Amino acid sequence: MSPAIALAFLPLVVTLLVRYRHYFRLLVRAVLLRSLRDCLSGLRIEERAFSYVLTHSLPGDPGHILTTLDHWSSHCEYLSHMGPIKGQILMRLVEDKAPACALELGTCCGYSTLLIARALPPGGRLLTVERDPRTAAVAEKLIRLAGFDERTVELVVSRSEEVIPHLRTQYQLSRADLVLLAHRPRCYLRDLQLLEAHALLPAGATVLADRVLFPGAPRFLQYAKSCGRYRCRLHHTGLPDFPAIKDGVAQLTYTGPA
Repeated sequence: MSPAIALAFLPLVVTLLVRYRHYFRLLVRAVLLRSLRDCLSGLRIEERAFSYVLTHSLPGDPGHILTTLDHWSSHCEYLSHMGPIKGQILMRLVEDKAPACALELGTCCGYSTLLIARALPPGGRLLTVERDPRTAAVAEKLIRLAGFDERTVELVVSRSEEVIPHLRTQYQLSRADLVLLAHRPRCYLRDLQLLEAHALLPAGATVLADRVLFPGAPRFLQYAKSCGRYRCRLHHTGLPDFPAIKDGVAQLTYTGPA
């Protein structure tokens, strides 16, 4: 390519860099730097985050552990977690709905697990499902460090589509008053329909789905709005540490079979 042609494209490149600068920053922090640190340390980001929590947080204090994770994500490595703004939405709904049984699909590092667990009513139970054994091992340590025992928070290491059909028989969960979908957005619709098929959602149950705008779950949102079984609300937010990148949490209220 001649210098003249390259120079002609320069304004376009600069425009794209300026317009999408937040996405470029996210790409660098969440993909490039993370991959480099994974290779250099031999540890995953969840494992590095837990090491930081061990030395900077107060055991038995889930609020302080959550704040420590937020600080680490903002000042050390981007964790791609739910973050404090979405976290307030989640905690407020758990406190308002007071679910006897809650289900989380996608434990990840355990951040949203702690948010739900600390807002549960007395005697409430949370079953959280994580498909990756290494990630689940970190989350298990974080949950127990925060002071929650297995009677309050039970972590299952398996695929969500394999767990849901056996929730009644194997995990003694006959109904899910509140469900958080926080695993892979492309799996949200499949797992919601599995919950319906196995009659695990009582009338009035709340289903929350994270990251429905970025990276997005369009088929899930279209189904929830059109199937006639849910009242839908979308809480508009930004990504943690990247407020200019718009995202949202979908809140569905199950009204019963259409």
